Amino acid sequence: MHGRSSPFTAAVASGTIASLTTTAVLSLLARLEGRSIFQPANATSHWLHGEKAGHVRVADTKHTLVGYCTHHLSAIFWALPFEAWLSADRSGKATFTLRKAAITAAFAYLVDYHLVPERLTPGWETVISKRSIGLTYVAMALGLAAGAMVSRSQRPNADK
Repeated sequence: MHGRSSPFTAAVASGTIASLTTTAVLSLLARLEGRSIFQPANATSHWLHGEKAGHVRVADTKHTLVGYCTHHLSAIFWALPFEAWLSADRSGKATFTLRKAAITAAFAYLVDYHLVPERLTPGWETVISKRSIGLTYVAMALGLAAGAMVSRSQRPNADK
């Protein structure tokens, strides 16, 4: 695999960009809805701290750090199958990358909000509207695609 990054390495890169993108979008949407910019990350810590986690309006280690780390790891988790799927297609076309990112984000939404137990959801529904949650998954798709394109452009001997 000389000159090619592994799907895991690529997933860390694209998952990180997706995590940062969605965190920024969540913060903006929360602010637009009259919430604290920290509440979406705090809400994600509900798996550990219970349903009241999303009511915490300030940044703290207990809620914000745990929530963000949980979110970041979940973004990398979703980036793993996305990057494995991309590595099977050597075309490298941006439209294919974006389409696969959108499908991955849609599947993540389905799992996050319809298949896992409530305690394992992102918890954003306690803080922001359903519309904003949908926009966040759009941001996830864009972040995954951007991350994949950036990591591929940085590779030596990247496929053209």
